[in-house]
Amino acid sequence: MSTKGNDCAADSCPVRYALNLIGGKWKLPILWVLSQCEVLRYNELKRKVDGITNMMLSQSLKELERDHLIIRKQYTEIPPRVEYTLTGAGMKLLPALNELAEWGTGQLRYVAKDNRAD
Repeated sequence: MSTKGNDCAADSCPVRYALNLIGGKWKLPILWVLSQCEVLRYNELKRKVDGITNMMLSQSLKELERDHLIIRKQYTEIPPRVEYTLTGAGMKLLPALNELAEWGTGQLRYVAKDNRAD
């Protein structure tokens, strides 16, 4: 893989930019859950992202929407209904997320195997 011409110390580093958008503890799990379920309401997301607080879910969703990775659709009905889904840009992350999931699965197996050997 060539990084010629890409200085990651600079503001224009594509890796740094991408990690700023999806970094943090909760954004990747939220994106992963949305990739598995396509459309979810707030409380469904809260149930599926284990351990997240209402404040962190709300903040992360606002940031992901601001960065055009998810769409928030609010329906004018009683009671109010809001649904979240991935945008096209969010869906473009799915191959990388799938690769990360495969890598993580392999690492979990390796660590489990290594712990059994001790």
